[in-house]
Amino acid sequence: MSADDVLPAAAAGPADPPALTPVTVVIVDDNPVIRMGLRSLVESSDRIRVVGEAGDGEEAERVVREKVPDVVLLDVRMPRRDGVQVASTVRAWTKVIMLTYSDAPEVVRAAVDAGASGYLVHGTFQSHELERSILAVADGSFLLSPVAAQALRSTWATPAAPVAPVRPDVGLSERQREVMELIAAGRSNSEIAATCYLSEKTVKNHVNHIFARLGVRTRAEAVSLWLGGT
Repeated sequence: MSADDVLPAAAAGPADPPALTPVTVVIVDDNPVIRMGLRSLVESSDRIRVVGEAGDGEEAERVVREKVPDVVLLDVRMPRRDGVQVASTVRAWTKVIMLTYSDAPEVVRAAVDAGASGYLVHGTFQSHELERSILAVADGSFLLSPVAAQALRSTWATPAAPVAPVRPDVGLSERQREVMELIAAGRSNSEIAATCYLSEKTVKNHVNHIFARLGVRTRAEAVSLWLGGT
């Protein structure tokens, strides 16, 4: 074989383009069925990879800090810390898309003010639009679903009012919520008993149940969580 019979390297054709690095996502919602549905939708894309999940606000912060995803899909109303509070913290490590059923103008405004890069309302977008939204936000875009955009527009005419903290929704009864509000006001068990016309033993039982539901051990921890602290 002569040198003329050897094909130049270029004749082999252009090299294949490098594979795109997938966008990593953490899914946060206190409803495991919703998390499972979102994971199924997200993982149907070959450009997105789910790297973690969380079911409450405190777990969300821990998982995001550990995984440092490109984007976090974040519910608003959750136990332990609500999504707006979480967004204000995790925005330092990731891009945030609020993905929730709430289209209340004050909630949309609070989420955007907290650093969310997107706000989607369940039931107002198609499944393929979720992939497009995640990729756009990961690339630096800011987006709102039409319902969220209209809600935000309605707040522009007046200054944003402080949004009351979302109390942890952990299955407390109406009486237990009343007791917890009195604990947060600094009332002792005896004072709560007198206010609610209960025995101190009954108040103590309520307090123990509340602490178990909130996942705390002291009054200070319960009050901090109830009032929206860390």
